[in-house]
Amino acid sequence: MSTIYILWLRQIKRYLRSRSRIIGSLGQPLLFLVALGFGLGPIFQKAGGGNYIDFLAPGVIAQGILFTAIFAGIELIWDRQFGFLKETLVAPVSRFEIMLGRTLGGATIATFQGIIIFGLTLLVGFRPYNLWLLPMGLVIMFIIALFFTGVGTAIASFLDDMQGFQLIMNFLVLPLFFLSGALFPLKGAPDFLSLSAKLNPLTYGVDALRDVLSNITQFGIILDISVLGVLTLLILVLGSYLFSKIQI
Repeated sequence: MSTIYILWLRQIKRYLRSRSRIIGSLGQPLLFLVALGFGLGPIFQKAGGGNYIDFLAPGVIAQGILFTAIFAGIELIWDRQFGFLKETLVAPVSRFEIMLGRTLGGATIATFQGIIIFGLTLLVGFRPYNLWLLPMGLVIMFIIALFFTGVGTAIASFLDDMQGFQLIMNFLVLPLFFLSGALFPLKGAPDFLSLSAKLNPLTYGVDALRDVLSNITQFGIILDISVLGVLTLLILVLGSYLFSKIQI
């Protein structure tokens, strides 16, 4: 457990030291909130969709978590190239503990990012419909972060090239975000788009956040949490296996 805690703490310290990274990662969510929230808001409202900021805010929070969590895998490749990973792997501890510590650290950082973006949504006019459900929202943020940090770690485990990782992630991340229903309602969407969304893990995270923050849901929070929970367990098992195969 001490190994998990040390690696978790190391990830947090690295994140807190990088102020430019924290500030820079807020640009895209802020752009979505302002450009889409105010630009499409009147159209969304005229179409009978209600307040678009209330609909959009949970999706933007999930987007910020997704980007931060899945790109945590870059740090694994970075540590491999500069030798820190080798020093960690030769220590007399299980690789599962090492992988779990790094994943928990990345998930915590992504959750922090989600909280900061939540603060931005308040500045542009978003108001949660029930403040008592905010702790549940925090739990959902962490589950989303844990799953996608596990995805990033699993992919980085069999890559040793940062450029290759970034290409794969860009190919993966944008479709995950745009096909999750974060920007548009899934109800009434074409069949192929609806099917793509249902096969997208982020869809269930967005829907769960939207349920607890805005009282809007497509699938129901029980199904959302169940799908996210099962997928998170599976990706942690897969990530542990791939991490155990890293050659030093």
